[in-house]
Amino acid sequence: MKKVYLLGKIFIGLMLAVMYLPIVILIVFSFSGSSGIGAWSNFDFTFDLYGNLFTNDQIMTAFGNTFLIAGISSVLATFIGTVSAVGIYYLHRPFKGIVSAINRITVVNADIVTAVAFMVFFIVCLNYLDGYVALVIAHTMICTPYVILSVMPRLSQINPNLYEAGRDLGAGPIRTLFTVMLPQLVPGIISGFVMAFTLSLDDFVITLFNKGSGLETISTLIYSSTKHGIDPTFRALSTIIFIGILAVLIGINVYSASRRKKALLVGGKA
Repeated sequence: MKKVYLLGKIFIGLMLAVMYLPIVILIVFSFSGSSGIGAWSNFDFTFDLYGNLFTNDQIMTAFGNTFLIAGISSVLATFIGTVSAVGIYYLHRPFKGIVSAINRITVVNADIVTAVAFMVFFIVCLNYLDGYVALVIAHTMICTPYVILSVMPRLSQINPNLYEAGRDLGAGPIRTLFTVMLPQLVPGIISGFVMAFTLSLDDFVITLFNKGSGLETISTLIYSSTKHGIDPTFRALSTIIFIGILAVLIGINVYSASRRKKALLVGGKA
């Protein structure tokens, strides 16, 4: 039994090393002025890449485009996904199972299929729509199912009679949703928003097919730069994005832990 436990710990350690060691190396070399990666003997500690990052208009424009699209898309996806999750949760069988299965199609579908489908849709139905509006629509649609999947487990944990209780006390459906249901779903909503924001931030295939000309995001700019050699400044940009997302995740975990602690204290006093 001890050998199995030891092997399990070794396996987990190797998996974590494979997952996070490349990121650690990326962060380390973001403080190197060397254009190449791997030459430890030529490593010279400097903040030059970070200085170059904030003076590079092309990268900063792509950075702004990426976060603008991700911000708008994730907010829309969070709202649509949360309301949809509540609606799906209160559906009767077999419709609940059918709608839940349909919701998972986008999650398991190949990105290339979704990208081509949106491109054809924008050409045929919306008169060759591209740019910011097209990307916001596409990113919102691909992120919404993930928000639904984040909120649904939280719905199953709360009292199923809350909605009916709100209606019995005189509140309308909309007021019951926003004043009774949504406050109970805050952890799931926050997790769904972060997941939607990260997915939009990370998307490449759908963005490449639907961005049109003249609009670049971080992923498409890095892709186009590979033809001439990747700018080492992207190492600094990637480090900043990783640390920012890590800080947000830590904040969410701390917030969730504090909520659970308060709930336990309230329950203990009761």
